Amino acid sequence: MSRVAQLFTRLKHEKRCGLIAYITCGDPDRDTTVDIVRALESAGADAIELGVPFSDPIADGPVIQAASQRALAKGTTIGDVLKIAAEVRRKSELPLIAFSYLNPIMRYGTERFALDASAAGIDALLLTDLPPEAATEIRRALNRHAIKTIFLLAPTSTAARITAVNRMSDEFIYYVSTTGVTGARKELDPALLARLAAVRKRVTKPLAVGFGISEHAHYEALRKRCDAIVVGSAIVRAIGDGNASAAPARAADVVHRILDNRAGAS
Repeated sequence: MSRVAQLFTRLKHEKRCGLIAYITCGDPDRDTTVDIVRALESAGADAIELGVPFSDPIADGPVIQAASQRALAKGTTIGDVLKIAAEVRRKSELPLIAFSYLNPIMRYGTERFALDASAAGIDALLLTDLPPEAATEIRRALNRHAIKTIFLLAPTSTAARITAVNRMSDEFIYYVSTTGVTGARKELDPALLARLAAVRKRVTKPLAVGFGISEHAHYEALRKRCDAIVVGSAIVRAIGDGNASAAPARAADVVHRILDNRAGAS
């Protein structure tokens, strides 16, 4: 059983909602990214999405776009993302999910990426702009090297798309909470909870909800309605909001605040 599958089995047994933390690799630099992952794990994150910086994102809001630009300006490549994963894996069994657009993976080579990602200890890949209908060959290449695939659902997803994503997602389904781009929001979409209930009736895989989640109140509203939440922009903003040396502590504070685990906050 993969680390991601083990995580969702454990969450079900513990009857709790997990927290998956997204970071942009290479922001503020490669070594600090490793420290940030370790700090997030200590703060209570259950899995990490390792964001591959990309120059032309279509789903990212201004916070993650800016982080990607900072990382690219530092020369961050997929090779660096793999080195970050390998360094984290030396001391941790935390599930690691590569989060990328299709273009960087295609340029690197899908088979090569699958081989190298597996060697680095990455467990799964989420490609934001790859629909399941076009994913068969890429999924086979990834699965040959034990890299699982994760697909997205959105408020606009049709019944046919929900069925396809449920079939093609190996570990869990990432449900986008609202239309638009990533970014921390004060309030959840009022229609989200009803949509989640409808989607859960149609899927058999664990469901993680992301986009806009940044408050403890969001976690409280969602924790009995999904298997995990995904927190991205709030963490990425905290990482970029000050000197690099304190970035791991600032990222950890976001997790503490959302989980309301005040005892660990600095």
